[in-house]
Amino acid sequence: MIRRATPTDVGAITGLIYELAEYEKARHECTVVPEQIEAALFGPEPAAFAHVVEVPAADGPTVVGTAIWFRNFSTWDGVHGIYLEDLYVTPEHRGAGYGTALLATLAEECVTKGYTRLAWSVLNWNTPSVGFYESLDAVAQDEWTTYRLSGDALAALATRVP
Repeated sequence: MIRRATPTDVGAITGLIYELAEYEKARHECTVVPEQIEAALFGPEPAAFAHVVEVPAADGPTVVGTAIWFRNFSTWDGVHGIYLEDLYVTPEHRGAGYGTALLATLAEECVTKGYTRLAWSVLNWNTPSVGFYESLDAVAQDEWTTYRLSGDALAALATRVP
């Protein structure tokens, strides 16, 4: 079952984020705590949203996948879109259509709300994911390069405010 995340899913979502960080060989960079996820998803002004995959288990329904996203805005189209920050399904549940179902749910959200884009990034070496996205007719935006400021570089630039 694909559904919107609820506050009771925060622990599971945080665990899945750490699993994704491990898969992406960047576990050492992941420092999020459940309280941050709860505030981002369910605080007074949510900045992000999430859907989860829930499957039956002997001890009750279990969350085995998530899509964490936020709204972006296209100045060219003049409307919002969705940026998918994280898509993750546990290894033992891959191949069952859950990733496709999560993306289809976000596509439906876009269509229903009049959003014109569903976008995300994938690591170049992650060939299983690249193949999966291409099987859905997603198009790589190869002409764009993503930049990031963080840590000391972010702090240094912040001191340059006139």
